[in-house]
Amino acid sequence: MSYAPTPNVQCPPDADLLRSTPTGPSQSLHPNETSYIQTRQEKVVLDAWKSWLGDGSGIGYKLSDFKDAFPRVGIAVSGGGYRAAQYGAGSLSALDARNQTAKNAGTGGLLQVSSYLSGVSGGSWLLTSIVFNDLPTMHDLVLGNDKLHGWLLDIDLLIPGGGNIFNQENQWVYGAVLDQVYKKADAGFDTSITDPWARLLGYHFLNGTTRDNFFTNDSAHGAGVLWSDIPKVPSFSNYQMPLPLVVADSRPAKSGYNGTTAQLNWVVYEFSPFEFGSWDPDVSAFTDVAVTGTHLNSGEPDGPDKCVKGFDQATFVMGTSSSLFNVCCTCNTAVKRFADSPGRALVDLLRRLTSRVQTNADDVANWPNSFLGHKVRDFIDGARLKLELIDGGSNQENIPIGPLLVDARGVDTIVALDGTDEDDNSWPMYVSCLPEYSGRAIYATRNRTRNFLDSTHQPMPPLPANFPDFANFGLNRRPTFFGCDPKNNPPEFPMLIYLPNMPPYTEKHTSLFLDSAQTNIISGFLPGKTGADPNFPKCLQCAAVDRARYKQNSTTVLPRSDFCTTCFKQYCFDTANPPSAKDIVGRKLKFKNPDPSIKSFVQEHRIPLAVGVAGGVVVIAVIAAIV
Repeated sequence: MSYAPTPNVQCPPDADLLRSTPTGPSQSLHPNETSYIQTRQEKVVLDAWKSWLGDGSGIGYKLSDFKDAFPRVGIAVSGGGYRAAQYGAGSLSALDARNQTAKNAGTGGLLQVSSYLSGVSGGSWLLTSIVFNDLPTMHDLVLGNDKLHGWLLDIDLLIPGGGNIFNQENQWVYGAVLDQVYKKADAGFDTSITDPWARLLGYHFLNGTTRDNFFTNDSAHGAGVLWSDIPKVPSFSNYQMPLPLVVADSRPAKSGYNGTTAQLNWVVYEFSPFEFGSWDPDVSAFTDVAVTGTHLNSGEPDGPDKCVKGFDQATFVMGTSSSLFNVCCTCNTAVKRFADSPGRALVDLLRRLTSRVQTNADDVANWPNSFLGHKVRDFIDGARLKLELIDGGSNQENIPIGPLLVDARGVDTIVALDGTDEDDNSWPMYVSCLPEYSGRAIYATRNRTRNFLDSTHQPMPPLPANFPDFANFGLNRRPTFFGCDPKNNPPEFPMLIYLPNMPPYTEKHTSLFLDSAQTNIISGFLPGKTGADPNFPKCLQCAAVDRARYKQNSTTVLPRSDFCTTCFKQYCFDTANPPSAKDIVGRKLKFKNPDPSIKSFVQEHRIPLAVGVAGGVVVIAVIAAIV
């Protein structure tokens, strides 16, 4: 299996390679997406709601009163590298009915009733791994079982053979990775630092790499696995899987912009199992994901046999979503720390290895522009041959809520899993190195939808006036429901269930981050007290199903149950009566190594390796900036 695309293949007969969709009420989904969501709803989701909520009496409802008109749910997994990927996995484990602990608690089942699962940057690693490993349980996915080899997280992503980058094992991996990238370049396609980055990700997140074959060519290590093959995955073809969506930002081609933040009006792209494109009004168009890489002009290929196959490598999709190489060198503290470390030799090595494949822009993911000639007056890259795609959180939308707000998708309830790293102890909401990113993920989405996407997306529900207030109210350290009381029917915004990576109550971090994240999701919080809220799992059920009350008819909203009303008093954000951070007590904010005997290169260089800005990894971006 090869990472290199194949040019000059026969184009799909009688197929429109470019799909335009209008804005406003006529906005439309790809027919295959519409069919998948509807069929999953009928075959899986309805029964999953009944399995999760029973007869509804546990939360004060009679489930039959909802008449099978349940909310459409989407889950968004944030960026943040390995941390976000693991936090997302642990959180999904807490929402998975196949996890007996979660099922017994009452949170297990939310994953099964969800229609969409979106990921960005590190969250896209998790999502891609879930999809192409055929929707295993999260513990099996990360830790492995008799069929899966797990993520092998103890093997370093950048220096898998250990600290001496010139040893045989490291050189074997680098040589194999660069050989695949060279073949892509030799086939006539622009490459960049994102390509070897993508290939390294494949060693960990796609099945086939083991401890025994890691440093050999006995496995393709994810090469040749295509995003367009998702419909062939059994759990997708039998509708067991929420439809996956991965997000990437862009910078205007040839702009050379390398600031810390992409502009909110720059185009955001998404990858679905069926197409690649953007809902932004300036584009509002998509191309068949199986032929991305094909040169199109106004939707037409250069000839009937001028299509490209194999450009949509799954590793390149998640590498694109986490391609932060264009910005991170501005974080001076991290760069200096990294430059003074033994990792500097890695910079020199990758400069030498990648010198042959630097074409077009070397600090982004280079994608042929499938939208050349489309909306040239409005689309900033409408006359460009290439798209320059970057980390999907570069515009600060580091929780991929945006795709779930698309009007045509009709999502009623959004679950935001926030594993961002924004304070000195790696909790959400503050970045000491890059303060302009602090806590802005959901505010960036609010501002983007408000200012640029009002004709294509639902608005965000009411939030605190600004992101410092978000932290001052303690909302970054507890689960919170936003949008609990819309004024209209249908509601003017979705319900947003915000589940951040909360500091634990215990003295030590658990040795398995998965278990810690799972426990936090199940536990909720008690105002002014330590310990778990025994009612939170049912409160989560209340929030997930609440929009069903608005679906019975256009004039009457079913009353909220007394139990759920009590839950909402504790967990809903009320603009007139905001909570206080003083309610969050007894949390252990500082990292304490559960095994002090462990000392490694990664721990010694924790800041440059772990600082996440929009879900990227600083050290790799430094390499790209120096190359």
